[in-house]
Amino acid sequence: MNQLVIRAAEERDIKPMADLDVICFAEPWSEAAFKGEIMENDKAFYIVAEIGGQLAGYAGLWAIVDEGHITNVAVSPENRRRGIGRAIVATLIEVAEQNGLNSFTLEVRESNLAAQALYKEFKFKPAGIRKGYYLDNGENAIIMWRIHE
Repeated sequence: MNQLVIRAAEERDIKPMADLDVICFAEPWSEAAFKGEIMENDKAFYIVAEIGGQLAGYAGLWAIVDEGHITNVAVSPENRRRGIGRAIVATLIEVAEQNGLNSFTLEVRESNLAAQALYKEFKFKPAGIRKGYYLDNGENAIIMWRIHE
């Protein structure tokens, strides 16, 4: 297996990230949305994971005062269950903490038990429900928080 490389997202990653979103999510972000996040939003931070120069996954967050709101975590289907999601989340949190963020929040589908288990590994705890959060099917989102102690 080629080595996993995790680095800050760049302009060249916009199209591959948007393409991955179409595969991973029922409500994918557009290339324009990723361009806005990566090139224009000074509160946003995105990282990508590559294997052999190919995008294997990405994650991002918005820095709001001292909190990080994790926007998306995506891993390509062929690269799942190989520790890439764990590596991406670990790197995202580590870099964010180095930059002064000390708590993190995210929303996750009630049905996405694999993602919930991953976030629990990083000490995220369920803190509430957003009823009908996902527009594609009206599924609820679980709000999870990780508070630095």
